[in-house]
Amino acid sequence: MPPHQTQAEWDAALRGDNPLDWPDYKAPEDESVVTGRTEHYAFAEGRFEVLGGSMGAAHGEKVVRAYRRATEERLPMVVLPASGGARMQEGMVSLIQMARTSSAAAAHGRAGLLSLALLRSPTTGGVYASYASLADVRAAEPGATIGFAGPRVVELTTGSPLPPGSHTAESAYEHGLVDAVTAEAGPWIEAALGLREAPLAPRRFGGVFRHTTFDDSPWGEVEQARLPIRPSGIDWAGRLCSSWTELHSTDPVVRAGLATIEGGRVVVVAMDRHAADGRPRPAGYRLAQRAIALAGRLSLPLLTFVDTPGADPSAAAEADGVAGEIARTFAAMAELPTSSVSVCVGEGGSGGALALGHADRLLIQEHAVFSVIAPEGAAAILERDAGKAPELAARLKLTSADLLQLGIVDSVVAEPDPAGMRLAIITAFNEARPGDRDRRVDRATARWVR
Repeated sequence: MPPHQTQAEWDAALRGDNPLDWPDYKAPEDESVVTGRTEHYAFAEGRFEVLGGSMGAAHGEKVVRAYRRATEERLPMVVLPASGGARMQEGMVSLIQMARTSSAAAAHGRAGLLSLALLRSPTTGGVYASYASLADVRAAEPGATIGFAGPRVVELTTGSPLPPGSHTAESAYEHGLVDAVTAEAGPWIEAALGLREAPLAPRRFGGVFRHTTFDDSPWGEVEQARLPIRPSGIDWAGRLCSSWTELHSTDPVVRAGLATIEGGRVVVVAMDRHAADGRPRPAGYRLAQRAIALAGRLSLPLLTFVDTPGADPSAAAEADGVAGEIARTFAAMAELPTSSVSVCVGEGGSGGALALGHADRLLIQEHAVFSVIAPEGAAAILERDAGKAPELAARLKLTSADLLQLGIVDSVVAEPDPAGMRLAIITAFNEARPGDRDRRVDRATARWVR
């Protein structure tokens, strides 16, 4: 049963039939899914011991009814599948349950309600390829078999053995298909629903929130923004968020989570310039788009922390469509129906940074910088001498004071002051209105158009 005490089981008496007149088949008395509600959420729990957890007509009907009732009662939905897939003995009547449960899950989502999935072993076939994969946030049990086709079916169908580790929870996590691998179902569900605190794990940069003195030239500001000990976006998320449920991708630079700040639920996207080379890959922007869409659908505010020298310019990133993903991130930020706040906490490098900075309120830390291009790049292009980067830094007007004067940012956050950062963000959310993002950049543009 689900990790929390069941208050009511739904549709316990619902039974299936034998639509194909399959020899010796009789629909089970106890179906392969149990549905109901706890105090805080509705649930659908698969039962693998019943015909391998397979989804027939009654299984599908119970899940559809559960989603519809959860929608009516404004409940989040938690699914705990354990299934081998569609029920062969019910043929196409079984298969169409994939469409029905997917439609019900989508309707629940359109109602602005959160859904979670904890995939148990095995989760395969029609259940995995329908409602189990449509949850907003997904976790899996350690070692669980996860896959569209079960390993034995794959090997018999293709004639080739699977590589080690394939079709496992760990492989699904490595490839960004689930957000967590956890044996602690209850705490994970509670944290995702905002019922308990689950802060980010401490990082090696977590204690370094102090001022380091550089000269006050623009180049000095660039050097300070790039300090290896300077807290990056994910460090600030860890400092400010009392709860964090990870939305996972294959890009280590962009992190996202369902979080809690000052008792309020918020979706956070945070860059980490200390991961890899600090340059977001296309997968990172896809994760950001997912997080932005979730914030909009759940009517939650969005907070982003910007800190990157720029998007990944490699051949692999180009082949994966990095420019298009940046564009779609801009579009997602522009279309967000809820309020958004962005803070540049280090280096804002070109469009790859601004894609997450197109918010209703754009703040910048006192010793952070934001620029159309890195000073080294500008020097190489304009002066054919990267050594002139300090001179170009002054020309680019990239300091916090410059950006405030230009109307690019709304305010500057003093350093080092974590309490001041918290207050600045809360104040920005209180003042922001959806659409301010466009009004600010329009004003900044109008000043320089004749």
